[in-house]
Amino acid sequence: MSRSLFPELDPPLPSTAGGRSLLDEPPADAPLSDRMRPRTLAEFEGQGEVVGPGTALRRAIESDAVHSLILWGPPGSGKTTLAAIIARQTHGRFVPFSAVVSGIREIRELMAESDAHRRATGRRTILFIDEIHRFNRAQQDAFLPFVERGDIVLIGATTENPSFEVNAALLSRSKVYVLRRLEDAEIVRLLDRALASERGLGGRVEAATAIGEEIARRSQGDARFALNTLEIAAAAAPEGTEGRRTITPAILADALQRTALYHDKAGEEHFNLISALHKSMRASDPDAAIYYLARMLEGGEDPLYVARRIVRFASEDIGNADPRALMIAVAAKEAVHFIGLPEGALALAQAAVYCAAAPKSDRVYRAYGEAVAAIRSGTTDPVPLHLRNAPTGLMSSLGYGKGYEHAHDYEDAVAGMECLPESLRGRRFYLPSDAGYEKTIRQFLEHREALRRRGPRRAEPPREG
Repeated sequence: MSRSLFPELDPPLPSTAGGRSLLDEPPADAPLSDRMRPRTLAEFEGQGEVVGPGTALRRAIESDAVHSLILWGPPGSGKTTLAAIIARQTHGRFVPFSAVVSGIREIRELMAESDAHRRATGRRTILFIDEIHRFNRAQQDAFLPFVERGDIVLIGATTENPSFEVNAALLSRSKVYVLRRLEDAEIVRLLDRALASERGLGGRVEAATAIGEEIARRSQGDARFALNTLEIAAAAAPEGTEGRRTITPAILADALQRTALYHDKAGEEHFNLISALHKSMRASDPDAAIYYLARMLEGGEDPLYVARRIVRFASEDIGNADPRALMIAVAAKEAVHFIGLPEGALALAQAAVYCAAAPKSDRVYRAYGEAVAAIRSGTTDPVPLHLRNAPTGLMSSLGYGKGYEHAHDYEDAVAGMECLPESLRGRRFYLPSDAGYEKTIRQFLEHREALRRRGPRRAEPPREG
C-alpha cells in the first residue's frame, strides 16, 4: 500500500493490541487468530452475501472505491479483518481511530490533517473506527461535515445495532453491512486451514474431524474464539513422535472448560434474549423459556432483572387467567433476592415454566392501556358525587356521598349505581376472555349485568340467633 508524500501527516496504520499494524507480518509468537487473519478477500471465510464475488462491497474494495460504511456484526465475524483488507487494497491514507481514548479535540485535529492531506496530495483519508458505538453523539457529529464533503471515508465497526448507537445523520450517509455469525462449516474450514498452514500450526498438530466440529459448535460463530481454543488445545497436547501433537476429546474438553457465552448485558443481545424469553413464555413454550432463561443467567445477567421481567409477564400476558402466576413470579423474585445464585436460578426456572404453561390473557393489559388513553385524551371528569366521602358537614351539604349504594346491601353484592364519570358511562375497558380463571370472572360480570338490567334487589338481612 502506498503511503503519503507527506509522511509527517501519516499516523500509524490500524494496529493490534500489541501496537503492531494490522498490515504488519505477525511474529511467530503472535496468537493463532492473529497469524491466521485473512489478508485478501480470497482468504476471507464466510459473509459471501456481503463480500462474495459480484457483490457491491467486493467491487468497491477491488476498485478502491470504498464509500462510508458501517460493519455491524457479533464478535469474531470479520469486521476488523475486512478493515485490514481494505487497508491493503486502498491507495488512500488509511487511518485507525480509537473510540475509547479519542475525544472531540483529537477528532478535530485529525479532520484538519485529513483536509490538508487531501489538498496537498488529492488523496482521500479512509478513517477506520473500531467500536464506533463507544463514541457519543457529539463526537459522531464532529465527523459529519467531513463525511458529507467527501474529505474522509468513514468505516465503522460495531457489535451494537447502529440504529440505536450511530447518529441518524451519519447513518444516512453510510451503508450498513450486516455480518452474521459464521456457520459451523465455515469455522471448521478456518480450523483446517490453521492446522495445515505454515502461518498456523504447520501440520504439526493432528485433530480428528469431530474435534473441529466440536470447537465450531462451541464457538457460537466466533472465529477468534475457535482459533484461540484450537491453539490452547494444541499447546496442551503432549508431543509425540516426530514432534507431532494430537488433540484428544479430553484435551479439548479441558481447553474449553466453559463455553464463553456471548451475552452483552448492555447491548442488543441483552434485549434479544429477554425478548426471546418473554415471547417463548407467551407462546406457551416452557422448553424455549427455560433455555433462554439459562442463556441469560449463564451469560452473567442480573437475576433480579430477569425476575422483574417475569413478574411483568405474569400481569401483562397471564393476568386474571391465572392469578397465581403473579404470586409465583413475585415469590421467585423474593427467593432470588434472598438466596442469590446459583440456587435462585431454580426459582426463576420454576416461575418461567409455570408462566409458559399457564393460560394466557392480556385483557388486563389492554384495559389499563385503554384507560390511560382515555385519560390522556382529556377524559378526566370530576369523580361523581355519590362516590365521594363526606367527613364534614359542609361536604355532606354539597351532596358528597348522596345516592351511594353499599354493595353488600344488595343481592350478590351488586348495586345499581354508576361509578364512571358521566362522559364515560357505559364504557367497557376490561373485557375478560374465556381463558382459565378469567372465564369465571367473565361469567360473574355477565351475571352482574343481568342483575342490574333486572334491577338490583336488597339482600335479605342476616337472621339473628
